[in-house]
Amino acid sequence: MMGHGAHVAGLSGVLLPVLALVAYLHLAGRARRRNPVLGWSRWRTASFGTGLALTAVALSPPVAPFAHADFRGHMVQHLLVGMYAPLALVLGAPVTLLLRALPVAGARRLSAVVHSRPARLAAHPAIALLLSTGGVVVLYFTPLYDAVTARPAGHWLLHVHFLLSGCLFAHVIAGPDPAPARPGVRARLVYLGCAIAVHAVAAQLMYGGFWVDVHAPIPEVRGGAEIMYYGGDIAELLVAAALVSTWRPERRPRPGRGALARG
Repeated sequence: MMGHGAHVAGLSGVLLPVLALVAYLHLAGRARRRNPVLGWSRWRTASFGTGLALTAVALSPPVAPFAHADFRGHMVQHLLVGMYAPLALVLGAPVTLLLRALPVAGARRLSAVVHSRPARLAAHPAIALLLSTGGVVVLYFTPLYDAVTARPAGHWLLHVHFLLSGCLFAHVIAGPDPAPARPGVRARLVYLGCAIAVHAVAAQLMYGGFWVDVHAPIPEVRGGAEIMYYGGDIAELLVAAALVSTWRPERRPRPGRGALARG
């Protein structure tokens, strides 16, 4: 039964990303037809496809069976689904693509949702930080991890949480899609720094065996902590690079001749 379940999970892990890619390519084609001059960035398409590919790799063999059998495999899966894939998906700007591909009425409705109070609240960096990075602390330092991973449905719920919270955090910090409540770059760098610090401390505590509540052999827990520490650093550096690339410092007006004359 385990083999059949793993086979079904593997098919789902590939089929869903493929369907998402087909839908994205269809929308990209519509956006190009609606506005041939503006078109749609192939770089955005490649980024979204990369995110889907990383998701498929994480949810399919050999990563998925490794994640079920070994905590180190779980951590690899966690990083792929919760950090690397979300950044690539967000940089694909799917909301902007929808706004360009939908009819005017549909685009207006979507824009209203983006600007609604619940969306503005969810897009606040503090909420995104709590759901993504805070979730890591709750998962590994309470009995939640063993309770959730005891059933296949729990694994999938965990994947959904990792993916959605990771996408939310990447969107709030460095996403190209519209986010009316998004603060300035400096404030977002502070939130990103908090995420980096929490991940680092959590990984170090996990490696040392302090307060961690994961029922796995010590070598697996320590190996998972190392993967979380170094793999998380690389992912967060990529987020920082994406954020800094959007920074457009305001130019201060230079004093004109009139001001010099008045001086």
